[in-house]
Amino acid sequence: MSRRISRNSFAGLLLATLLALPGVACSGSDRSAPAACPDDAPSCPASGSPAPPSAGAPTASGQATGGPAASASPSGKPSATAGAGGASGTPAAKAACASPGACGFPDAGTTGPRIPLTPHKTGNMSVRTDGQVIQGWDITGSLDIYANDVTVIDSKITSDNWWGINLRPGFSGLRVLHSTITAVSGKGPDNGGVDYAVSNMGGSSVEVGWCDVSVFGDALSMGQGNIHDNYVHDIVPFINLSGEWQHTNAVISGGGNTGNLVIRHNTLLNPTGLGQGASGGIGLFADTGVVRNVTVDNNWVAGGAYALYGGSTGATGIKVTDNVFSTEFHPASGGYGVVAHWNHGGAENVWRGNRMSDGRPIQPEPTP
Repeated sequence: MSRRISRNSFAGLLLATLLALPGVACSGSDRSAPAACPDDAPSCPASGSPAPPSAGAPTASGQATGGPAASASPSGKPSATAGAGGASGTPAAKAACASPGACGFPDAGTTGPRIPLTPHKTGNMSVRTDGQVIQGWDITGSLDIYANDVTVIDSKITSDNWWGINLRPGFSGLRVLHSTITAVSGKGPDNGGVDYAVSNMGGSSVEVGWCDVSVFGDALSMGQGNIHDNYVHDIVPFINLSGEWQHTNAVISGGGNTGNLVIRHNTLLNPTGLGQGASGGIGLFADTGVVRNVTVDNNWVAGGAYALYGGSTGATGIKVTDNVFSTEFHPASGGYGVVAHWNHGGAENVWRGNRMSDGRPIQPEPTP
């Protein structure tokens, strides 16, 4: 089975039309996986075994190996042994971790603004000054960036546009830090839906760190960038202008990236139901070109049809290490499994130290 329902061609035409207009944005597309519990963190949640994919589920799902459960060691710290096919040295499970935050991963208490905010009703604001710093703003509207080295820090954005923050092609250096990016569900231009919290339309890197992100269908959308220490949650499903459920992802990359994409130490939750367009927690898709040079490290991921889409045929330089795949939405982390479309034979592809939230190591199934 394919990773998701193919997009309606109307949506693609709409996207191209809207992107040609300076003050207007693009239509939605589609696209999470949990991070590893640091060795010095409290403990990770224990949960049931992941269920195998149902009869109609896609193939190539990741499997948790049947290794033994964690047991107390003489030091009082839990220990675990990798099961068949599991990587040696897999970090131990840690019992009774109630939430990502309790296990050292980002949550509402460690993300978002750190200072009082001042209201700014900007509407869809175009930023055209190089080096501009937006700090301490409580924005009702969205930011369309036509400038270099813009920083949005300690701010909040509540958007009813296609995006919260968008970097246009030809510009670089955008940083979005310690901010809350959310949207008005039912008020967006995509048949009431809203599409991207942070969108990188160009070929340069974007940094998004310590942000609290919610509502948008494809929360963080970019082919290259540094996505770290963010809390993505409460994605809201919607039927888009094509009349189909919008495919949802906490992080999405469409392939064809010209640089590196680093996804490190985030909490990435996609609670969307399988019948409402769920795609991935982290979606690495070869929509616009080959996926390459992506690091997915030390994240807490849950939800989606699969928690992780791994890049598919031709993907190279994909390093997936020390992530925790939580069962908080589905017994198998994603509705159909942990991982799909992992390219086993890709040059410099690495799968190491990834495990379920009960400590069992995970190995992707062989590519058919």
